[in-house]
Amino acid sequence: MEVSPQYAVQMHGITKRFGAFTALDEVDLDVRKQTVHAILGENGAGKTTLMNILYGLYQADEGGIFMNGQQVNIANPNDAIQLGIGMVHQHFMLIENFTVTENIILGDEVCGAAGVLDMRKAREEVMALVNEYGFDVDPDARIEDITVGMQQRVEILKALYRGAEVLILDEPTAVLTPQEIDKLIEIMHDLISKGKTIIIITHKLREIMQSADECSIIRRGVYMGTVDVKQSSETELASKMVGRNVNLTVEKTPAHPEDVMLSIRGLTVKDERGIEQVRNLDLDVHAGEIVGIAGIDGNGQQELVDAICSLVKATSGTICIAGQEIQNTNPRNVLNHSVAVIPSDRHRWGLVLPMMVEENTVLERHGEDLFGKGIMLDYDKLHDFTSKLIERYDIRPAGCEEERMSGLSGGNQQKAIIARQVSYVPDLLIAFQPTRGLDVGAIEAVHKTLIGERDRGAAILLISFELDEVMDVSDTIAVIYHGQIVGTFAQGTVDENQLGLLMAGGEAQ
Repeated sequence: MEVSPQYAVQMHGITKRFGAFTALDEVDLDVRKQTVHAILGENGAGKTTLMNILYGLYQADEGGIFMNGQQVNIANPNDAIQLGIGMVHQHFMLIENFTVTENIILGDEVCGAAGVLDMRKAREEVMALVNEYGFDVDPDARIEDITVGMQQRVEILKALYRGAEVLILDEPTAVLTPQEIDKLIEIMHDLISKGKTIIIITHKLREIMQSADECSIIRRGVYMGTVDVKQSSETELASKMVGRNVNLTVEKTPAHPEDVMLSIRGLTVKDERGIEQVRNLDLDVHAGEIVGIAGIDGNGQQELVDAICSLVKATSGTICIAGQEIQNTNPRNVLNHSVAVIPSDRHRWGLVLPMMVEENTVLERHGEDLFGKGIMLDYDKLHDFTSKLIERYDIRPAGCEEERMSGLSGGNQQKAIIARQVSYVPDLLIAFQPTRGLDVGAIEAVHKTLIGERDRGAAILLISFELDEVMDVSDTIAVIYHGQIVGTFAQGTVDENQLGLLMAGGEAQ
C-alpha cells in the first residue's frame, strides 16, 4: 500500500503472534490527519493489540509503522510519546489519592534550578492546557473525588501535556453516562479542530456514527476493510464486524412474574465517610422478571449491590431473598441463598488475573465436590467444565483454559465472568454493567442469556448506565437518584426523555 504524508499514521502488514496463536495477520491501517478514525471488531479481534503495537507496548513480528510518510521504530511507550502518540487505556492509569495536577505531571515533572519540584509552575501549565482545550477540570481536585468522566479528561490531558498529536482512546465510553459521552464526542471534535488526530477503539456503533470519519474493521485478526462512516449504517458495520447479520433490537416474550425473590425495604447505606449513599430505598424483584435500574453513575448503585451482597453494612432496613433476611450477614451466606453477581468492575471484583482461566471459572465454587475434595482441585474435571463454558459463550481464543486470565481481552474476560455466574443456576442474578466492553454480537448473546435466565424462573436485577439497554431488556424500570428509587415503570410506559429527567433529579412529564 502507498505510504503518504497525508496520513498521520499508517500500519502496513502488521502480524503479531502469541505462541501458536496469531492475534493479527497482515493488518493494515491508514489514518488521515485531523480525523477521528474508529477501529471496530469483536472481542479478541485484535484491536487493542494493534494499538498496543502502535504505542510500543508490543512489538510486531512483521510489518511496518509510518508517521507522516516516514517509517518509524517504536520499541517502547517512550518512543511513542516522543513521536507524539498518546494512549488513554480502557482502565485508567491514575493514582486516586493524587491531585489532577500531580497525576498529569507524574513522570514529566516541572523542576526548578535546584531540581526541586515546582508545583506552582506545574499547576500553571496544567491550567493553561485546561483553558486551551476547554476542559472543565479542577487541577487541585483529588482523583478519588471526581467523576469517571472527569478522570477520563485527566487522562487525555496527561497525553496532551506530553505533546500528543495522535490520541488513541481504548473503549473511551465504556463507563460513561450518556451526558459524559456527549461531552467526550464534543471534546474529540474540538481536538480535531485544533489539529489533533484521534483513533478510537470501540464496540458502540451509535458513537462511531456520531463521532468518526472512517472506520476500519478487524475480524479475528484479519483486516476486513475501511468504510466512510457517513456512507454506512449501524447495521452494515455490525454485519461486517461479526460476519453475519446481527439483530440490534432485543427480542423477548412478555414476562410472567411469580413470587417476590428480592425484597428491599427502607434500606439505608452509608459510605466510609459516613455519608448516606442509599436512602430509605424500597425495591422488589420477582422470579421470572428483569428489573432494570436506570441512573447516572454515583447515585448509590454500587452501594446498593454491596449491601445486597453483605460487602457493606446497612445502617437500617431489610434485604430478603425468598423471604429470608440476609442483610449484614456475610458474602458466603448470600451465595448460599443462590445469589450470583456480575460485578461492575471485572478486574477489581470479578477475576484474579494472574490465575488461569479455568481456575477463575470456579472462584466461588472450588469447595464443591464437582471440582475436587477439600483444598485439592480435580484439574481434569475443571478443564472439562471450563471447555464447555468457553464453547458455549464463545470465549476467545478457544482452548484458553490453561492461559492466565490476564492474557484475554477485556471483552473475553467479561464473557468468562458471565459464563461463571450463570453456570451457578442462581435464583437471583444481579447483572451490574454486564455488557461493558462487549461488541454487538456479544451484547446480543448476553441479552439472550439474561432473558433465558428470566424465562427459566430466575429473578434478574439489571443495573446499567446504558439507558438503551435498561429500556430494551427490562420488564420493569426503576430510576435511582441520590440513593432513592424515584420512579418505577412497566416497560413501554415511559420514554427516554422522561427517564432522563428523573435521572437528573427532575420530574417526568
